[in-house]
Amino acid sequence: MCGIVGVLGDHEAAPLLVEALKRLEYRGYDSAGIATLNDGALDRRRAVGKLVNLSDLLVHEPLPGKAGIGHTRWATHGAPTVDNAHPHRAGPVAVVHNGIIENFREIRAELAAKGIDFSTETDTETVALLAQCYMDQGLSPRDAAYETVKRLEGAYALCFLFDGEPDLLIAARQGSPLAIGYGEGEMFVGSDAIALAPMTDRITYLEEGDFAVISRTSAEILDKAGSPANREIRTVAIDAAQVDKGGHKHFMAKEIAEQPRVIGEAIMHYLSADGRSIVLPEKGIDFTKIDRLTMVACGTAFYACLTAKYWFEQLAGLPVDVDIASEFRYREPPIPARTAALFVSQSGETADTLAALRFCDGKAATILSVVNVPESSIARESDLALPILAGTEIGVASTKAFTCQLTVLLMLALKAAHDRGALDHEALADHLSKLRALPSAFNTAMEQAQPMAAAARKLAEASDILFLGRGLMYPLALEGALKLKEISYIHAEAYASGELKHGPIALIDKHVPVVVMAPKDGLFDKTASNMQEVIARGGRVVLITDRAGAAEAAEDAWITLLMPQVPPLLAPILYALPAQLLAYHTAVAKGTDVDQPRNLAKSVTVE
Repeated sequence: MCGIVGVLGDHEAAPLLVEALKRLEYRGYDSAGIATLNDGALDRRRAVGKLVNLSDLLVHEPLPGKAGIGHTRWATHGAPTVDNAHPHRAGPVAVVHNGIIENFREIRAELAAKGIDFSTETDTETVALLAQCYMDQGLSPRDAAYETVKRLEGAYALCFLFDGEPDLLIAARQGSPLAIGYGEGEMFVGSDAIALAPMTDRITYLEEGDFAVISRTSAEILDKAGSPANREIRTVAIDAAQVDKGGHKHFMAKEIAEQPRVIGEAIMHYLSADGRSIVLPEKGIDFTKIDRLTMVACGTAFYACLTAKYWFEQLAGLPVDVDIASEFRYREPPIPARTAALFVSQSGETADTLAALRFCDGKAATILSVVNVPESSIARESDLALPILAGTEIGVASTKAFTCQLTVLLMLALKAAHDRGALDHEALADHLSKLRALPSAFNTAMEQAQPMAAAARKLAEASDILFLGRGLMYPLALEGALKLKEISYIHAEAYASGELKHGPIALIDKHVPVVVMAPKDGLFDKTASNMQEVIARGGRVVLITDRAGAAEAAEDAWITLLMPQVPPLLAPILYALPAQLLAYHTAVAKGTDVDQPRNLAKSVTVE
């Protein structure tokens, strides 16, 4: 969500801060600001809206100085206004914050009782005012920040800058990610490595409860007990091209186009040298010792889990529960012995998913994760972390991360089936051979981009759209509806096809298009019958199927979009593509912000 950056350098900080914040735009934000020290004096500039507004302000009101902090804010407490934008300042203290301070009202009341006034609606302002209060009592900036952090409850990543301290940044992390970057006579702070990539590739990820005192030459890190902590400095390779549109109009278009390559790389990463078996990293997992699988995720990753439930149960005979992360721990589910808990998160920092993982720690027999960031909190706190190898995904609406999640989850389900004796060596090798052909099917499907764009222009005229699917296509219908509404702002809902007559059919008329996802599989005839129920009531059907399905059902459809024929097991991965392209081209037709849709954030690091 919010982006944080800090610089102690040898060059003007403002351009570095703004450039770093641009690399964090994918996280989602509604205001931005920076603060610097010029001749030891704090000053700041803030603006509502996109970073270009802040850049324009800096042209007219430059902000010199070689030490500074910056922030992109996604509003939680208080509307998106200049006053509520970060950095927040109280006397000699400026602070940027990602997360939510849960006890800010208590602190606010305490400060108000001392006659201290507030100028914003935010929880973050209490952090700056509390630090100022401690400094007024004679504490040094370091000690004031330390005492302030000790008072805070909730989730936070914090970076402090102090008047008269040009060689000092204070950083603290609890629940929200934060990293320190090491340069030559320069030091940096960032929400993630992407922000710091142009400046350094040497990164330390702060752990939960860490407090860091940073100068241009060093970083002293204390753990949550206040003891010195020796955190590893890692070399992180992030290609600058990964955060470039590569000739595409939008990052989402680029990331859709990258799917054949990244899916192929994910497949090859987990294949043995002969391509006939699956090899997991580290110690792997023995599914003969697992009786039940609990899967937990949010948003698109949750739909990946719903899809994988079919695979694990059908292929491996392994019972699976799937939970939305924000609900999971609050119902306090029992976790029997020999249960594996699997957590799926693109960023590996999703707050609800991380909290659910910690709930399972010590209860589940083993904790697995499927993530795109191997250095993330979820990955580090798992017994086994499986990277999806999608590369950096900038568009808020997940595309290649979703299909790579599905690919890795399918391979894990195949591994479970083999371990549990449901698939012999030859059957496993056959499935893997078909899986290796999937990138080619994606390339073929991409040839349908123009018919999908034409269909999307018609869908863009609708106010409501329904998605239907059966079996493995039901989670894909859910994903299609989510993609459409999050970037085109058209209301969309998804249902299992068989549920149509249990209520949603009342919505059907000529003004509500119905997208039916129906490859020619064992459930096709039932789905085709549901499609006829829609048509009989004047509904207009967009049928997404293969040639065999089109031969039987396309005659009555309003629009038919053709996919290559693939084995039913692989169809959910392939059919993510038309769901993405329909959403993308509908959003383009409506003129919405495809990569940074309103109110959304890429990395949700608050509950």
